[in-house]
Amino acid sequence: MLKKQTVWLLTMLSLMIVLSVYYIMSDTDELAYINTDTDNEVGQFTDEKGEQTDGDDAADVEVENISELGMSELFATIRMEMEDERSLQKERLKEIIASSDATTMEINEAMNTINEIDKIAAKERVLQEMILTTFDHYEDVLVRSEDDKVHVHVITEQMPRSEAVQIMQMVRDELGEKTVDVHFQQK
Repeated sequence: MLKKQTVWLLTMLSLMIVLSVYYIMSDTDELAYINTDTDNEVGQFTDEKGEQTDGDDAADVEVENISELGMSELFATIRMEMEDERSLQKERLKEIIASSDATTMEINEAMNTINEIDKIAAKERVLQEMILTTFDHYEDVLVRSEDDKVHVHVITEQMPRSEAVQIMQMVRDELGEKTVDVHFQQK
């Protein structure tokens, strides 16, 4: 029978190996700004009169001059927001992994979630590139995966039904059986 100290040592060594492999395999090229404020704080917004309000009134805040943004710029903004959100989520999961209070099961679950986030982001990028190369008349493509639904937005003058069906099949081939919405916006 193994002693308690030996089991503890083997568990810690295996955890160190797993974390080392993860660190080596992690993608360090993708850097994002992470807001280091605490999650419980409510953001401050400036309303039309120049008065500061707390985040509870955020539903009343309107985005000004959205018409000045081109669709490609809007897609780029949405991509950056998705990356920021995913980076923040991964950072929280990394805190769980680094926590001394976390159980092995919580650490494994956090690592699996981080891997899943990275896989989905990579598949979205692959799909965007694949769609753009397949249909060279598209100006830009945005693919967003949410749980069991995938949203594909395309900037083009017109989209025949056959192209939408082909895009839906590409998404299903890459991401599996999910509901796919294909929308197009004119330039």
